[in-house]
Amino acid sequence: MQATANSEMSVLENVVFNMFTGTQRIVTSAHDDVATVWSKYGALLDLKAQNEALSVEIATLKLQLQEQRAVVNQSYDLAKILEFRQTTTFPNISARVIASDATPYFRTLTISRGKRDGLRGDLAVITPSGIVGRIMGEPGTRAAKVQLLIDRNAAVGALIERSRASGIVMGLNDDQLLRMEYVSNLEDVKEGDRIITSGIDGIYPKGFEVGVISKHEAGEGLYQTIFITPTVNFLKLENVLVIMSSESSIELGVEN
Repeated sequence: MQATANSEMSVLENVVFNMFTGTQRIVTSAHDDVATVWSKYGALLDLKAQNEALSVEIATLKLQLQEQRAVVNQSYDLAKILEFRQTTTFPNISARVIASDATPYFRTLTISRGKRDGLRGDLAVITPSGIVGRIMGEPGTRAAKVQLLIDRNAAVGALIERSRASGIVMGLNDDQLLRMEYVSNLEDVKEGDRIITSGIDGIYPKGFEVGVISKHEAGEGLYQTIFITPTVNFLKLENVLVIMSSESSIELGVEN
């Protein structure tokens, strides 16, 4: 009977079929759109999670790189100090810089050595680059205050290495500048001349670097105006050496 039945739909069936077909098409399209949007939203969530994970990983790697650089720099600094200690002919002791004075009027730092290590006032503090300063006052048991050469109250007897003209180098409260006093207008002075310690102050050994003349001009009186760029970078001091004998004791070969 089904095989021989009339296969054509009635008018009512045709209308109903077309109505539901349109509705099904709309529903199916909406479902597909929602599924696509949801899929993209899920992908965005996954991408955001991946980006956050990568950001954390990058930050961790950057931190590790900084730590490794710090270790390398510190090792390099310590290696230079050790090499310098081995080449010096006077008794000395190494120390770490553990603090610096924050006031602009006094340029000092604190080192990790004190009375128990044999430190006392007016001992010279140096690095392989040159003169740093002197032990200031009475040291503590485990720490000591160092007056930097750039402090406005600091001074060191000095020579112009080339001409051997002598004078006194003093601080200016400037991290990158010193001045040299009492050099006659008649002396031969040139920019780029190296300044070394003369040893006449009884604190700093003779022959250590102080800086390089960056500017000079004839003064109105008897003496020239001379400015010096120090060889020590006072902003990056981490390790220093303390000379454990006075200049006179060094010359006599006697340890205090």
